Amino acid sequence: MRTKGTATALEARRLVAADLLLDGKSVAEVAEIVGASGSSVRRWRSAYRSGGAAALAAKPHLGPKPKLSLRRQHRLIEILTGGAQKAGYRTELWTGRRIAEVIQRHFGIAYHRGTVCRLLRSLHWSPQRPEHRARERDEKAIAQWRPREWPRIKRGAPTSS
Repeated sequence: MRTKGTATALEARRLVAADLLLDGKSVAEVAEIVGASGSSVRRWRSAYRSGGAAALAAKPHLGPKPKLSLRRQHRLIEILTGGAQKAGYRTELWTGRRIAEVIQRHFGIAYHRGTVCRLLRSLHWSPQRPEHRARERDEKAIAQWRPREWPRIKRGAPTSS
């Protein structure tokens, strides 16, 4: 599993480990100080010996460039925060399909609704589902039932016959 942190922060950690090794610290000491496994520290030491500090440098991001730039991602969040009705929908429910349509309409970029969900997670948005409640639901009756009936049922007390 990849360690959490930016590429720059992880690179800095590797360079600190290399400096500590050069200062004569043991692999176990360095591993504890930088919060890494001993095998990682040994791998970094080997890379440093063969390629110097450049061997510990952050690697470029693999994969395609994001379709939405950071500026456009911020604009998307503004649109979503404004609400679905303001964006032209009858209800306030944001679905993957609706968000994909908004992205297409505002930015001219086609996203599959599954990809939209990944994009939203990367923007720290979580999927929400509306609560479905019966129209006949009586909140007052529920509030009275909970403290009186639920403890009796939960405890498994014998019913009076």
